[in-house]
Formats: sequence, C-alpha cells, structure tokens
Amino acid sequence: MAETLTPAEAETEFWKSLKESNTGMLGLDKPGYHHQPMTGFGEPEIGAIWFFTRTDTDFARDVAAGGRGGGVMGMFCYQAKDQKVQACFHGALSIDADRARIDKYWNPVVAAWYPEGKDDPHLTLIRFDAEHGRVWVSNKGALGFGYEVLKANLTKTMPDAGGVADVNL
Repeated sequence: MAETLTPAEAETEFWKSLKESNTGMLGLDKPGYHHQPMTGFGEPEIGAIWFFTRTDTDFARDVAAGGRGGGVMGMFCYQAKDQKVQACFHGALSIDADRARIDKYWNPVVAAWYPEGKDDPHLTLIRFDAEHGRVWVSNKGALGFGYEVLKANLTKTMPDAGGVADVNL
C-alpha cells in the first residue's frame, strides 16, 4: 500500500491485526507515566478494547481514580507480531467489571493471573474507548522493505514503506 491508505482501510487492518496479535502498550496519557504491556480484546463495532487487570495494581487504581465514564485519558500503542500494522490511539480509560465480557474473553492465559478464577476479588477489566489515532500498514514484508531501502539509496528517493492514515474510531 503506497500513500493511498484510507482511514477506513487503516481501521479495518488494525482491527483484523489486533484479533490475530493482541498485545500492545497501554498507559495513562500523562507526562512521566510508563506504559505497560497489556493484552487487548477488541470490539470494532463500538471502538473499544478490553484489558484484564487486577484491582491491586497501580495502573488499575490510577484508572479507577478517574471514575466511571472515561475520566482518565490513555494511549494504546500497538505493533503486530508480523510488523505489518503499527498504531497508536488516544482514548478514554475506565474500570468496567462487565461479567459478560469476562466470560467472553476468559482463556487459560488470562486465568493464570487469577488464582480464584472468574470470581477472584481482584479481577476487573479496563475499557479503552479509542477516539483517534494513526495507523501504519505495510504488506511488503522484510524482503520488500529491504528492496525499498536499497532502491531509495540507489535512486536518492524516499522508500515506499506502506501507507499511513489518521483514524477516528
């Protein structure tokens, strides 16, 4: 994809990629705050990503301090395992212990963090309501990227590394 990536194409590629490779860096959008690796479960139809967390973590306490309804702003940065999609989104964070979503996304990896299972008193979800961001998409692969770099150096031009689009989820 050259520079003709539309916002709709970028959004589609992001959600598809997140479903296949769902770990990124999530944190509060404020100076000095360090993001942390989190596994997200996306719901493109509402523009939300859900993250399991424990109520006894600093991150969960910081999000909870903002109250319900997205009083805390966050950033989610993402890079697919295959490096075809990279993204960074800004949006609202909130605590939401939605039992239906806990049941929907529960799996053996998640279960490892909660000794008492779905009834663990420290189990909760962080909801990230993505608002806007930027998505980069490249289907060239490592060989194609290498070719573009070589060509750019030989021809003194910029490489075609794929497309980028601003999106509003």
